[in-house]
Amino acid sequence: MPREKSPRNKTIATPISEGAEYLERVITIAEPLSDILSVTDKTVLGDALEVCPLLPRECFDLIIADPPYNLSKVYAGARFGKMSRESYEAYTAAWLDAVIPLLRPSGTLYVCCDWDSGLTIGRLLEERLTVRNRITWQREKGRGAQANWKNGLEDIWFATKSDSYTFNLDSVKIRRRVLAPYREDGKPKDWVEAEGGCYRDTCPSNFWDDVTVPFWSMPENTAHPTQKPEKLMAKLILASSNPGDTVFDPFLGSGTTSVAAKKLGRHYLGIEKEPQYCLWAEQRLQKADSDKSIQGYADSVFWDRNSFSMQQKSGAKPNVSAPDKE
Repeated sequence: MPREKSPRNKTIATPISEGAEYLERVITIAEPLSDILSVTDKTVLGDALEVCPLLPRECFDLIIADPPYNLSKVYAGARFGKMSRESYEAYTAAWLDAVIPLLRPSGTLYVCCDWDSGLTIGRLLEERLTVRNRITWQREKGRGAQANWKNGLEDIWFATKSDSYTFNLDSVKIRRRVLAPYREDGKPKDWVEAEGGCYRDTCPSNFWDDVTVPFWSMPENTAHPTQKPEKLMAKLILASSNPGDTVFDPFLGSGTTSVAAKKLGRHYLGIEKEPQYCLWAEQRLQKADSDKSIQGYADSVFWDRNSFSMQQKSGAKPNVSAPDKE
């Protein structure tokens, strides 16, 4: 007998047999398109290597790619098998060469990876774009290993097509609690005093330890095995695009990039080859019509881990940004 789902378990796991209304919104692309407007704000069922050549050149402001890492993994019943280094390199080169022509001259490409696949991806990116940084984020989850360190981190390569690109620093500063506030002439120095405590808005580094991997009690969680957090995608989208821009994800999965883009006032397009994941993406996009919240992001501020919950308990709403000296 199937185990009954806990009332607090919000995981989206609607089967295809019950999700016809969502699958009806999914589209396919079979012919070359002259412009992107006809498929904007859509989920495309298909293989990125086959669909990308049908899209107009230089039509996206931001591309966020989360390709399969070079690991043996099952996605909706389909198995992605670990390849040789050479085969994975050829696979990566193929999708990069399909995706990069779609980026505007001032556009940005972010690529998610683990430490192993990142060795291949980073090198191939350097041959094609200007690599500007590598973000490392702490995913917390992960199985221990008998003869190696537990893999609790993932990386995101940050690359641009030119030296003219969008980077909205003020949109991605982190609000941190100040534990030892310093005053100058009796006034707060580089921090804000509010009912809930003392806070400072700081420049984000390339190490992110304030992101929580989706889990069963979070409304954004799905049964996808490698789902990225909305907060993670929100940082990339806010930093490297502007309202009204179009964000593209060639490996959409359960839809996190599209959902975050929609919640933040951007247009979006995503390609996903598994109908089950397309269904969950559209289900989440429908929910985003009425719920624009992103866990850990409120009042246009990214909160350091646990800071926002502490502020909520106090009832305070510190909205003033202090100068950033970090």
